[in-house]
Amino acid sequence: MTDLSLAGPGGPFEATISVPGDKSLSHRALIFAAVAKGDSLVTGLGPGKDVRSTMAALESLGVEISGDQVRSPGIGGWTPPKEPIDCGNSGTTMRLLAGVLATSHVNAILTGDESLERRPMTRLIEPLRALGGIIDTTDTGTAPLTVGGSTHPWGASVTIPIASAQVRTAFELAALGANGPSTIDSPPGFRDHTERWLEAVGRGSWSSPTAFTIDPGPLPAARYEIPGDPSSAAYLWACAAIEPGARVTTPSISLNPGRLGFLEILDEMGARIEAIVTGATGGDPVGDVTVEGASLRGITVDGGLVAAALDELPLVAVVGAYAEGITSVREAAELRAKESDRIDSVVEMIRALGGGIEPHPDGFDVVGTGFLEGGTVDTFSDHRIAMAAAVAATKSQGTVVIHDADVASVSWPTFYRTLKSLWS
Repeated sequence: MTDLSLAGPGGPFEATISVPGDKSLSHRALIFAAVAKGDSLVTGLGPGKDVRSTMAALESLGVEISGDQVRSPGIGGWTPPKEPIDCGNSGTTMRLLAGVLATSHVNAILTGDESLERRPMTRLIEPLRALGGIIDTTDTGTAPLTVGGSTHPWGASVTIPIASAQVRTAFELAALGANGPSTIDSPPGFRDHTERWLEAVGRGSWSSPTAFTIDPGPLPAARYEIPGDPSSAAYLWACAAIEPGARVTTPSISLNPGRLGFLEILDEMGARIEAIVTGATGGDPVGDVTVEGASLRGITVDGGLVAAALDELPLVAVVGAYAEGITSVREAAELRAKESDRIDSVVEMIRALGGGIEPHPDGFDVVGTGFLEGGTVDTFSDHRIAMAAAVAATKSQGTVVIHDADVASVSWPTFYRTLKSLWS
């Protein structure tokens, strides 16, 4: 574990920064390419440890990955792994692989690090078993997961109670191996990357704004171009938003509507936002986003905004501390099932930095005063907490010390260097 001390530099800046490839799309592209038979090309992959966990997992199943090239015998040619598949810290790796494997001939055990093996996995059980998939958790509903070996998967229709893109994607990948069409429905607000890709290759269609039907069958080998990650760009956007006179542009970002909640939040708080669509990839719009700082005001974040900005809510707390007034987050109990209990982690972070914040079962209230003092932050081995604390440090009155700062490499290995480059 590494401690990192950050102080400033702060002040207005103007910068154009490219961010790493989108993590969500990187996982999906690798798995799509591995399920397909033949050679696929995946460019712009995210560089973080989570994506490398998916790569290593697929290689253990007999898929060859070299640079941008993915060569696979197709899921029918996957070989059982010789030992449990280590998903590291990546919940996406574990949940999506569980979906693929649950209706396959391959038996596997999916493990992870201490943090991942604390996270709830029971939400996968009912949807995957509805397809005839085979999946078991521990007695506490957590990993290790035992999956695979299904011989007669069938089509099914399920409705899940939360807007979880990971659960939806796990079901949709499993449904490709069923013997008939399947449908999944959920509340709105999820990122719909998987549905767009399945629709593009003729393996699915929308039956309502939230219900998607999957037509089983093989996926084609293809070329996947991964745009910039809006969840990574959010940290740069936040640095600009909290500093009047600052301006940052992030080119070639995924503008999937389910990923733009944080930009909507910044806009409501008073920052100036410009998003220009420049193209599309895999059905997702791609474009350049510019954020300019201003005097910010506190707002209430709930409903659909929570689902569209779930990963960025720790960052919302930091921005709220530098705003004026109360910033309230509600209907976000899902934060408690992340890499850390992100409600408790956020509360400890803001208090450690001298800010005012009150927890609630499903969120928190931040008292915006326009400044944070500085202090020492425990990341709880959560990359989102580490990165949010680093943003806080760019404007804090004193030094911010981040415990276990290198956990940021889960999603962005060069994050701290890039953050400093805003002022260079």
